[in-house]
Amino acid sequence: MKRSIVLLALLVVFTTLAPAQDKTQAAEQAAQAWLRFVDSGDYSQSWVEASSLFKAAVTEQDWVRKVSAVRQPLGALISRKLKSATPATQLPGAPDGHYVVIQYETSFANKKSAIETVTPMLDKDGQWRVSGYLIK
Repeated sequence: MKRSIVLLALLVVFTTLAPAQDKTQAAEQAAQAWLRFVDSGDYSQSWVEASSLFKAAVTEQDWVRKVSAVRQPLGALISRKLKSATPATQLPGAPDGHYVVIQYETSFANKKSAIETVTPMLDKDGQWRVSGYLIK
């Protein structure tokens, strides 16, 4: 009896964790794909591939101007290591939804140590797309 209760409890834990892990993994893949555009300097395509929330907040022209001003002085990407990936349903200044706040420890040619925060969200069409990007 005790053994079956423990097995049932473990089954419940694993079935609840699996969807969260799948969600986080899908969001991480979307973030990495999006970052490839930013890393290569294809800022227009990064805007095209961003979430509807992102596009509603900034025009393509403004995005290209702003991200160029921040990324180009940093130089080429040297390394990027996943630091954390935290699912969230509420974020300051954003509508409720499904988000994953991903942080990377990043090194650029002209900035050896930075923290990049990329926030994919589950967009209206059911695809994970980046809704926010920040470098500190």
